[in-house]
Amino acid sequence: MRFLKQLVVVAVVSWAGGTGVQALGWNWPLTLVAGFLAAALALAAYAWVVRKTEHREPAEVSLKSAPAALGRGVLIGLAMFGAVIANIAFLGGYEVRGWGSLTGTLAIFGFMVAVAVTEELLFRGVLFRIIEEKIGTWLALVLSGLVFGFAHLPNPGATVWSSLAIAIEAGLMLGAAYVATRNLWVPIGVHFAWNFAQGGIFSTSVSGQDAPQGLLDGVTSGPAILTGGDFGPEASAYSVLAGVVVTAAFLWLARRRGNIMPRRGRTAPAATLGA
Repeated sequence: MRFLKQLVVVAVVSWAGGTGVQALGWNWPLTLVAGFLAAALALAAYAWVVRKTEHREPAEVSLKSAPAALGRGVLIGLAMFGAVIANIAFLGGYEVRGWGSLTGTLAIFGFMVAVAVTEELLFRGVLFRIIEEKIGTWLALVLSGLVFGFAHLPNPGATVWSSLAIAIEAGLMLGAAYVATRNLWVPIGVHFAWNFAQGGIFSTSVSGQDAPQGLLDGVTSGPAILTGGDFGPEASAYSVLAGVVVTAAFLWLARRRGNIMPRRGRTAPAATLGA
């Protein structure tokens, strides 16, 4: 019942906010403001329903930890996508032709703030966090990662491969970021920076969605396995590789901190018991 209540509240508020942002048609000042407003409403709804159903303060979205944790997440996300696009460009799959659109960049910024916050609250804050208590960290990572990946299947240009790629490079990776930190601000920061770098800086497609041109006038060309094709670099093998590397790093940190949760009925590892 707790899971259902949290899922419904966060999903409804996130859907309402996201629908409102999309309805603005990339009007940059309105989209920028509406994106932050949608994110704030979703955070408030999440905090409220957690207090009501779990009778605790939601430390995972504490505002005190937000600046530093968000900053770390943003740096990781930018570094990840920077490495991906650099490798694609090295093999001739990405080219910058000049400057793009500043207003488009600002509109994408606001849009991606809303996307990162609402999706992380829903998929990591509710789905992963609660089922992890029942089935343990490893199974919860796989299950929530697959759900996240295949939730993108209806997107334009999506395929089974692109959904599996997102499940690995984003679903697993962002779940691992939460496990390592037990904080939602880090995966929110990574998610935002990854998406914004794709569309807002390098002007590539983000999960197959149409958007205005970002900061650079950039174009991709070449094999889809390299560039991601119409779906965008998230369907590139380079993105999957980057996601695997960062996931492994987060899980190593999670084990070191004793943050891996065993499945119910099984004995916790010594590191977890020691924590």
